[in-house]
Amino acid sequence: MTLQEQPDHGGGLDAAVAEYGGTRSAWLDLSTGINPCPYPAPAPPHDAWNALPDTGAATALLKTARAHWQVPEGAAMMAAPGASSLIIRLPELIDGKRAFIPGPTYNEHAAAFAQAGWQIVTNGGQHPDAAVFVHPNNPDGRLWGEKALPAPAQCLTVIDESFCDVAPKHSLVKILPRPNTVILKSFGKFWGLAGLRLGFAIGDPLLIARLAQKLGPWPVSGPALHIGRVALEDTAWAEKTRAHLADEAGRLDQLVLAKGARLVGGTSLFRLYDVGDAKAWQHRLAQAHIWSRAFPYSSNWLRLGLPGPKGWTRLQHALEHAP
Repeated sequence: MTLQEQPDHGGGLDAAVAEYGGTRSAWLDLSTGINPCPYPAPAPPHDAWNALPDTGAATALLKTARAHWQVPEGAAMMAAPGASSLIIRLPELIDGKRAFIPGPTYNEHAAAFAQAGWQIVTNGGQHPDAAVFVHPNNPDGRLWGEKALPAPAQCLTVIDESFCDVAPKHSLVKILPRPNTVILKSFGKFWGLAGLRLGFAIGDPLLIARLAQKLGPWPVSGPALHIGRVALEDTAWAEKTRAHLADEAGRLDQLVLAKGARLVGGTSLFRLYDVGDAKAWQHRLAQAHIWSRAFPYSSNWLRLGLPGPKGWTRLQHALEHAP
């Protein structure tokens, strides 16, 4: 399978290595929006590895998470092994036929509903049974306001805030508890620990209870419960990291725009550029073993994540030879 036949998704570094050579560890992967300076995860207690996760650790994590995201009383909350494990189960929450997913956006939502037999519509006026808003949107960073959401009684409303921790003032958690509404949170993006597999669902207690039932007992590992709690308690690290990411995003813009690109949007974890010929840029960067994100629906959009402390010089050198 060639790179062009790969599913439309970020990552795909193994396929890039197969096509362009080198070793995985030698590549600079800018195709995702994961913080390249992750939270310094503490070593979990020994029993987190050799015992089933206990309810005390799960309760402690959720208590900390509620405080961190300022979840209003009346809204329910659950932890899961990554936001993707929740996304695939969202279509099972209600009986429906049409899902409104304004795009272009993160394609796993449409894939999940389509796999469950739903029709994906791009017009909210088509009386959908479910609506999904990625907030801020991936890849262009668009923000959605409460006024853009359908009426609570109209349909299931999903708000994916996987990238909202870089700009918490824009979070829509404050509108909860709101009937028929679920907000998703991803731990792996902002805290840079995607391999930990930790995500959260917040919202209508009835919907959260259905999701929890579908995931079964012990959905989150003991180490994830411990590391997630410690990280969410560290508000000083979060504040410092938001400022650092904003500076790094500005640095990336300066570097790429100097090559003639135009900024389309993004967040401080990823930037979206109009580069004219995205495939040519991706190919040239891949020759330097730097992986980027191009899109099947746009010939000129290229998305880049932050290169991290050790990647700036390498990216700058590669861009000097970009088209």
